[in-house]
Amino acid sequence: MNTKIRNQKLPMLFLLAGLIGLTACNQSQKQPASTAALKTAYEGKFYMGAALNTRQIEGTDTSSLAVVKEHFNSIVAENCMKNEVIHPQQNKYNFDLSDKFVAFGEQNNMFIIGHTLVWHSQVAPWFFVDNEGNKVTRDTLINRLKDHIYTIVGRYKGRVNGWDVVNEALDDRDGIRKSPWTEIIGDEFIELAFQFAHEADPAAELYYNDYNLYDPRKRAECVKLVQNLKQKGIKIDAVGEQGHYGLGTPDLKDVEASIVAFSELGVKVMITELDISVLPFPGNLSADVALSYQNDPSYNLYTAGLPDSVQNLLTQNYTDLFKLFIKHSDAITRVTFWGVNDGNSWKNNWPVRGRTDYPLLFDRNNQPKPAFVEIMNLVK
Repeated sequence: MNTKIRNQKLPMLFLLAGLIGLTACNQSQKQPASTAALKTAYEGKFYMGAALNTRQIEGTDTSSLAVVKEHFNSIVAENCMKNEVIHPQQNKYNFDLSDKFVAFGEQNNMFIIGHTLVWHSQVAPWFFVDNEGNKVTRDTLINRLKDHIYTIVGRYKGRVNGWDVVNEALDDRDGIRKSPWTEIIGDEFIELAFQFAHEADPAAELYYNDYNLYDPRKRAECVKLVQNLKQKGIKIDAVGEQGHYGLGTPDLKDVEASIVAFSELGVKVMITELDISVLPFPGNLSADVALSYQNDPSYNLYTAGLPDSVQNLLTQNYTDLFKLFIKHSDAITRVTFWGVNDGNSWKNNWPVRGRTDYPLLFDRNNQPKPAFVEIMNLVK
């Protein structure tokens, strides 16, 4: 086992589930047919959204697209609007996929989210250096940031409804994350990004998006960030709470505390990037893309299918979550899943490549899972 994997006892629920009926595969179970759409059932409460990958945006994954059209009324781009994809070279933008993404949303009357304008990860290599490979000056990076945001937001002005302006700028423990943005510009890069986005499209909603905001310390830092922007008169419309969760984790009381804390700041709350992994996480639960662990059978328990016992746990987790979301539907305006079905979820390859995970509402055949049925039952 890779020494990076921490020695810890696996949660008892995983050990028990691994011993019970592995032959009971969710792929072979017949699920009740969908009689209504998610977006219809939750109309008046919040948008139901999904992240689209390249095959879906290009129209080749027709089965998943059928699910998107039927059940979702909001979409976000999984990767095609990230810096390294959309702005790979200093004087070159690649709008092919993002144009198709926005057009799909418009054709299907969807609430369209742009993701993401500023992030410390997946930034094109040229962005922070000059032609000789030396770190650029503060003024140069500010100008590059402004050009990047003005060009992208300006292209989709009046078409993209909301932007994840800044993504994951908070460290799990120490306030603003150290990154090339802070090293060259300082913490002010956050307010500059929001300022530039508002100037480029004054009507678009602007969001701060991050994971583990249920953690009291990180929540407190996010509250300070939002308060700072608002005190300076900088437009911020919502906080996106990434929902990369696990079975039984986090405590829903902490999730609720964050929903309440952000709504009390006078901003909207959005549950973004929602998925619930059924597999053990090799360390403390996180969504830091820099994490990587070696594959090991003890972290890949259900390659032959998901046992009924674990399927039931997943269903209960989703049911409890959506009861909470419904309770706070006056504050929550959008719930977005990070993917359409289990087969195209990023959790199959992160933080351990090659795993078989089952974190979404639709299985690998795009059939609704029991969790789908139960969250629909909540609003009958």
